[in-house]
Amino acid sequence: MRILKTQTLRGPNYWSIRYPNLILMRLDLEDLADRPSDQIPGFYEALAETLPSLIEHFCSPGHRGGFLSRVRQGTYMGHIIEHVALELQTMAGMPVGFGRTRSVAEPGVYQVVFEYQNEQAGRYAARAAVRLCNSLVETGHYAKEELEQDLADLNEFRLDAALGPSTEAIVRAAETQDIPWMQLSTRAMIQLGYGRYQQRVQATLSSKTSILAVELASDKEGTKQILRSAGVPVPRGTVINYLDELENAIEDVGGYPIVVKPLDGNHGRGITIDIDTYQAAEEAYEAAKEVSKGVIVERFYRGRDHRVLVINGRVIAVAERVPAHVVGDGKSTIEQLIELTNQDPRRGVGHDNLLTRIEVDRTTWQLLDRRGYTLDTVLPEGEICYLRATANLSTGGIAIDRTDDIHPDNIWVAQRIAKTIGLDIAGIDVVTTDISKPLREVDGVIVEVNAAPGLRMHVCPSVGIARNVAEPILAMLFPPGTPARVPVVAITGTNGKTTTTRLTAHIFKQTGQMVGFTTTDGIYIGDNMVEPGDTTGPQSAQVILQDPTVEVAVLETARGGILRSGLAFEDCDIGVVLNVAADHMGLGDIETLEDMAHLKSVVAESVRPSGYAVLNADDPLVSAMAQRVKSQVAYFSMDPHNDLVRKHSQQGGLAAVYEQGYLSILKGDWLLRIEQAEKVPLTMGGKAPFQIANALAASLAAFAQGVDIDCIRQALHTFEASSDQTPGRMNLFNLGRFHALVDYAHNPASYEALGGFVKNWPGRCIGVVGGPGDRRDNDFITLGKLAAQMFDDIIVKEDDDTRGRDRGDAAQWIVRGIEEVPSEVTYRTILDETEAINTALDAAPDDSLVVILPESVTRAIALIKTRNPLPPQASGLNGAVESVAQPVDQYAEATPSGLLKS
Repeated sequence: MRILKTQTLRGPNYWSIRYPNLILMRLDLEDLADRPSDQIPGFYEALAETLPSLIEHFCSPGHRGGFLSRVRQGTYMGHIIEHVALELQTMAGMPVGFGRTRSVAEPGVYQVVFEYQNEQAGRYAARAAVRLCNSLVETGHYAKEELEQDLADLNEFRLDAALGPSTEAIVRAAETQDIPWMQLSTRAMIQLGYGRYQQRVQATLSSKTSILAVELASDKEGTKQILRSAGVPVPRGTVINYLDELENAIEDVGGYPIVVKPLDGNHGRGITIDIDTYQAAEEAYEAAKEVSKGVIVERFYRGRDHRVLVINGRVIAVAERVPAHVVGDGKSTIEQLIELTNQDPRRGVGHDNLLTRIEVDRTTWQLLDRRGYTLDTVLPEGEICYLRATANLSTGGIAIDRTDDIHPDNIWVAQRIAKTIGLDIAGIDVVTTDISKPLREVDGVIVEVNAAPGLRMHVCPSVGIARNVAEPILAMLFPPGTPARVPVVAITGTNGKTTTTRLTAHIFKQTGQMVGFTTTDGIYIGDNMVEPGDTTGPQSAQVILQDPTVEVAVLETARGGILRSGLAFEDCDIGVVLNVAADHMGLGDIETLEDMAHLKSVVAESVRPSGYAVLNADDPLVSAMAQRVKSQVAYFSMDPHNDLVRKHSQQGGLAAVYEQGYLSILKGDWLLRIEQAEKVPLTMGGKAPFQIANALAASLAAFAQGVDIDCIRQALHTFEASSDQTPGRMNLFNLGRFHALVDYAHNPASYEALGGFVKNWPGRCIGVVGGPGDRRDNDFITLGKLAAQMFDDIIVKEDDDTRGRDRGDAAQWIVRGIEEVPSEVTYRTILDETEAINTALDAAPDDSLVVILPESVTRAIALIKTRNPLPPQASGLNGAVESVAQPVDQYAEATPSGLLKS
């Protein structure tokens, strides 16, 4: 077996809406293509012995051991690879369960799809699964050390990609509140929400965190001075920079015992407590100096260490932190007790785990020396031996929840401190013998104020109640009634996507909102292009969703992006599917129109329950998608008598129809006329039916999202199929004696749609035609047949990029199609696109129409503009249109546009 290709899907996709994170592996079974597992001697036994936990895979039998029973009875290796890849990840601490395996047209080749939690781990699991199964087939075993290395590597990927307990808590809370989130590309930042409503967090630093407050909290001595001035009890202390200042500093704070710690430190690094000799003070000074230039010398206050978490001015949680320690059992050495404690599965390296492994260091040896102990000392049963001077979880400490124990006076003090320092999220360290009593009664002090405090001691305390501390953070960032999302409109289909996207964006612009949109010619925010090129994939969509100025996102969503990576968003508010037709067939294993429809339906199925799937009622493959969506449905149709639309509207549903020459909205019994098609420039005087359909779809999408009908009407009046607003989409140029039309039609459906306009042209029609080289031979023949039915004269050209075909091959197939149609059409072949265009324009007769279907829209338009086309004619709109409501018969004679009772 060998892997031909591996893709990472990161959003709703062809394989699943519910499981967006999938690895898609194209696997060639080679000589195993015709050998199911029951025909491979010893394979079942070897697989069950190597991965006995596969017994938990139910698979299609639906019971424990179901998958292994399939292996025993005989199943193909692609299916087995899927389950092995899932199990390897699960064994490495990343439980996953979704998978699919499908054969493709190429014999012996399968698409193997399985879920992942971490991208790198998922891709590694794909390779490891193939390696493991190949080894079982060839040798009957997989070395234990190889499997252990696989699991170690996978675990390392998991740890490297872990968000950390604080971030993890915040994003999980966001998911429960339906707030979208995404990782940004730098500084471990997380974006919560979309567009203008977004907030950002970096652990527990937030968009609302004051940089001045962070700087002050980082200055431990400055913080202490501010708090002392405010009457808050803080330790007596001073800052020194040189060793010869140490002795005087000890006297200044009132003598021993003292604490020595770095001026700028965190996670308890470089801190030594309960110092009672000058020699120990010197050693502590050197340890602190390794962390910070400045060193704090403070009086040591006896008591227990507490962390008080204040969010948005309120105390949310309190934890007592106990330093790393072991408890004697009367028979084990301290070293053995440390090892036993570290076997707790919650403990790991660093502070990204729920608990941290206990490591022996200088501080540990000092504490042991004070008590006359070594690592070989056997502790009496029940005796506690502390291994750290500070109670930080990052050095192996544990947390005990004390939220219900804190005295109201101490709550008031903590909340006042957070306000005084200016932190939206503050971790206040308190040393007191009893947190349930006011600090001044028990000589308690505020030791430190921390910006970006960790949450894990509150989310997962070792003892006591876990506190939901992430929810108050989200409530601060998104107060009740504050949205987290901008409206997201996703538009897909075989033809018309770009025009509909641009028109939809143009409609939303009439509302005064900042619109971000993606198209095949670039990313736009407002009227400004952010990036040129074909930007219809998920990465381009994320540019819009991450932009803090965007108020509405309108996203052209092409098949390629969905196949390669999935959608950029988990769900959208409006999902438009224009049509499904033959295009790019055979690419990405999309072999049939049904396959294509399933792919396009990803957009419709991703619409939120409160949103609308806007579907073409005239296309059976599109209208059938209504059975799969979880949202409301709105239909558009060029046929006012479409049965589906009639039934839908009779049930109170929303629709848009072309009736009596009008673009109209249906809502239950009411008909709202927007405008006559002939007054909409995009429709070219009502002569381009497919542009009427595009306008219906855009108008319906906007209306469903709450855009006023007057804004829709104004947008339809001011949007034209020009090279400025819709380059390459029905761009008509008046060259005086004749006209030229540039359109990016490149598949049979778009040729047919274009033909609906061309056939109405009164003069002779010349076509400059071609098609992308990655189409099938029969597709080119079809294009040739359609061209012969549309044009009087044809010039066949080819794209500069032949996409793997020999030069002239695509043109020959098109010519074959032309020749198969009995007609008087004349044709010739000029492969170079520039030459073909210039030849057609030079020879165009009076009153004719030259239709150019280019590879490069920009080049074609530039060639036309060198011939100085006349300026566009005035639109000829006949005055303002008023909205009036009056009951009329269903689809009555044309009346002033308005809301009409049907």
